[in-house]
Amino acid sequence: MAQARTEQHGDSPSRRPGPVAGMEALTLDTAFEKAASPPAVGAGWWQAPRGRGGHARPPARSTRPPRRRELVDTRLAASAAGVALTLMLLASLTIVSLAARGSSWLSPVAARGNAFPSWIAGPLGPLTSAINLDSIDVSIAFGVLAPVMYVGYLVVVAVAPQLRARWVLGAVVLLHIVFFLAPPMQLSDIFNYLNYARMQAVHGLNPYTTIPALGPASDLTFGLSNWHGLLSPYGPLFTLFTIALAPAGVVASFWSLKAVLMLLSLGTVWLVWRCADLLGRAPLRAAVFVGLNPIVLIWGLGGDHNDFFMVFLVLAATYLLLEAQSMRVGLRRPPHDRAATMPSGPLASASAFLRRAFAWIDGTQRPLPAGEPGPQREFAAGVAVAAAIAIKASAGILAPIILLGVARRTRLALGLLMGLLAAGAATLVAFGANLPNLAQQARIVVQNGVPNLLGYLSGAGGETAVLHSVLTVVLVLGVVGWGAWAARTRDWITACGGAALLTLLTLSWMLPSYLLWVLPFAALARGRWLRVATVVFAIYVFLFWMPYTNGLEHFLHLHLSNTAVGRAASSYQNALEF
Repeated sequence: MAQARTEQHGDSPSRRPGPVAGMEALTLDTAFEKAASPPAVGAGWWQAPRGRGGHARPPARSTRPPRRRELVDTRLAASAAGVALTLMLLASLTIVSLAARGSSWLSPVAARGNAFPSWIAGPLGPLTSAINLDSIDVSIAFGVLAPVMYVGYLVVVAVAPQLRARWVLGAVVLLHIVFFLAPPMQLSDIFNYLNYARMQAVHGLNPYTTIPALGPASDLTFGLSNWHGLLSPYGPLFTLFTIALAPAGVVASFWSLKAVLMLLSLGTVWLVWRCADLLGRAPLRAAVFVGLNPIVLIWGLGGDHNDFFMVFLVLAATYLLLEAQSMRVGLRRPPHDRAATMPSGPLASASAFLRRAFAWIDGTQRPLPAGEPGPQREFAAGVAVAAAIAIKASAGILAPIILLGVARRTRLALGLLMGLLAAGAATLVAFGANLPNLAQQARIVVQNGVPNLLGYLSGAGGETAVLHSVLTVVLVLGVVGWGAWAARTRDWITACGGAALLTLLTLSWMLPSYLLWVLPFAALARGRWLRVATVVFAIYVFLFWMPYTNGLEHFLHLHLSNTAVGRAASSYQNALEF
């Protein structure tokens, strides 16, 4: 499936556009200093003359014919990737087909004993209809096929720079279509989304003030959803979007939302490609690191989770900020005449101090270089981050880090403020002075989550209130630390990835699909440590969110649900989920 391409068609670092952000040579201050003198012979492309649109002109591609060893390695890589992608596709088709057959570990809607209408199942069930498998066999099959997908994913990521992009990206699209056609897998969140939306749109009940149990049980989405005792924890902008789908009916809303999630996921992959290209990373490797991840495909896209809305908006903001920064690279600051700018009186001294203070707050030295790009990109990025927060509050963890790490902070802050005000006004009109119910959701504990495992191993029996408070402080301090690091290094992409990973490690209610929060930043980060940490964390997800998890816990003598803390957590969750 994946074909080889020679070096002159590759995306090796020597021929990709040079780094823009998060690279030592191209923090804004360093780029300005380098641009102050004429380009030296052999200087990087960021010091070369600028092309159309204000972007720096990349160097010409090498025309050296590929060596024999390079051709052999490339063909081997292409063969390995072809086998890996084929196995991933076959495993995906099998998993989705098994999930579409009816009640099993893969299909929580059917497993709860509710009807499993054909409009939910999708068209792929007949692919495995000739095989006689019970629910245990389906669980075993998934326990084998999902790790096979992950191994294939790692193979493709490892050899991605040597592959032909069109074939690999075609496989990404094909896998997305497969999981778009899947029934909700292991999660019933999509019916919670639609149930809260129909409460407002059809029955006139505010989902932020009325629990679903008090609404009409006759609604089709009520029987398919599960958070009947929980006020809506979902962001107001996302809820407004689902309300707009409600008039189309349950079936059309269901498949429309699934289609939007698939498109947002593919859009995120495209944005990662574009950002990697601006940063001088291998764009294909970055794209497949995100787009082929089996956890995102199975639990995210297959589970129909709304994280794709938030991540797409954050990546859109990232791309806008990187594009604005790329337009500044190589600009020459006008000569600074210290004698002419020396303050000559108290008012002049105060004015000079204010100018320096504003330059420090803004994150860019003065005077500004000729050709400074307009404010529209940073402003739009701020609006996109605000929209992400209004979709899912978790994006608020990344907002201060981005704000501290970028140039022209005031532009970004203005867009962020205007976006939050607009989202607040829309929320007030639609739902009154009511916000998502994050307080109750924050108290729900996932038994296999890192905080609960830490509490159990420490002898407390699980995640206690004290441990929850300690981990919250750790998260706050971590975000502050990453923000300070981003302000000092301007590498806010790595800082956002680190903060997102820390969030997953300290979050009580952590689901596998949340890995998507980290993946794009890990793919774009300067160093390897974040990618390695993400791969390791994904292995942990495979260990503790699989059909064989109970057996693994028994083997490790982990009795997470048998402690007083575990029983109390289960009782609290059961009071909300019924």
